[in-house]
Amino acid sequence: MNFPPEHELHQRRKGRNLGVGLVLAALIVIVFGLTYVKVTSQGFRDSATSEGAE
Repeated sequence: MNFPPEHELHQRRKGRNLGVGLVLAALIVIVFGLTYVKVTSQGFRDSATSEGAE
């Protein structure tokens, strides 16, 4: 069974969806990286412990 050739509109849509997916993945990686750096930095621990001691 042969499938009909893909329409040009579907090819453009697939390319656009791939681009949007890559941008979304990049944003997720950036947010995760910033969160990781913020949580593991020494300044975060100092401010967290000083707030509880007051």
